[in-house]
Amino acid sequence: MKEVAMNAPALPLTIGFQGDASLGAVLGALKPYSARRLVISYDGRRIQPGYHVTEVKAGSFVTLDCGGNPDAWQETILQVEDLPASAEKPDHLEVGKFLAILEKVAARVDLQAESRLTFEVGPPGRPMQVFDIAGIRIEAANAVLELGPRPAICKPRHRAQQEAAKPTCCKPTIGCC
Repeated sequence: MKEVAMNAPALPLTIGFQGDASLGAVLGALKPYSARRLVISYDGRRIQPGYHVTEVKAGSFVTLDCGGNPDAWQETILQVEDLPASAEKPDHLEVGKFLAILEKVAARVDLQAESRLTFEVGPPGRPMQVFDIAGIRIEAANAVLELGPRPAICKPRHRAQQEAAKPTCCKPTIGCC
C-alpha cells in the first residue's frame, strides 16, 4: 500500500506577498520547488516556454516625490523576453536553473536580498511592461510566478489615503495621548 504524507500541503498552494516582494523572499519561497518548471503569469496569460532572462539589474534609487518627500530604495530588476518554445528550449525553465542563473549573477553583481523585485516582460518587438510580484502558485509540475501590474501612484496622496483608512480608534485626537 502506498504511504501518503499527512502533512503535505494541498495543491495548488498559493504564497502571497504583502506589499513589495523582496528578491530574498521570492527566491526563498521558490527554493523548495527547484525541480518544478518556472512559469511566469503576466497580463492575463502565461509566458511561452522559450522565455529568456535577458538581463538582471541591481539599482539604487534616490528620489523626490511630488510632495517634496525624499525616498530611497534598492531594486533588482529581471528583464524577461517572452519567446515561443524552440528545439533548444522546448519547455519552461526549471526553478533550480532560474535560481542558478541568479546565483551566477550575484557572484558578479551585488544583488541585495532585501531589494524590491521587479519584472520587465515582453515579447520581441513590443514594449516591455513593468510588473510586481503578486504571488507564487505551486502546482504539481509548476511554480507559477504571478505578476501584477505596477500602477503609477502619487506617493503623498497614497500615504494620505492609507492614513484616512486606518480605524478611528487609532487616530490621535487633540488633547489626547
